[in-house]
Amino acid sequence: MGIVLFDGVCNLCNGAVRFIIKRDRFGKFRFASLQSDAGRALLERYGVTHWGTDSIVYIPQQGDAFRESSAVLYILKELGRGWQLFFPLIHLPTFLRDGIYRFIARNRYRWFGKKEKCMLPSDTTRSRFIE
Repeated sequence: MGIVLFDGVCNLCNGAVRFIIKRDRFGKFRFASLQSDAGRALLERYGVTHWGTDSIVYIPQQGDAFRESSAVLYILKELGRGWQLFFPLIHLPTFLRDGIYRFIARNRYRWFGKKEKCMLPSDTTRSRFIE
């Protein structure tokens, strides 16, 4: 079971979490916002406290944490059902993949907006969130 850490006030990031939940047939993923106590504790445990809230972080059940484009590609790989077809993009140079990711991350609030507070999960998805 993997953990996805995301910017809880970002509309794009919240949309990505809803996208994952909708396609995660087997409940492989758990979620925590980067701003939450649980999110900060997980970042610290994996030694990634310097990443801030501008990066999605994926912590697989075993192994190291991934961030930015690598996190996105590993999440898509785990979703299966055709989404894993994007995984070969992992072979592109990291500076290129992460450059595109960072461009979107820098502009995400302007393009998609943000909330005043972190997303609150619905009653049906609450068990998937780490508090």
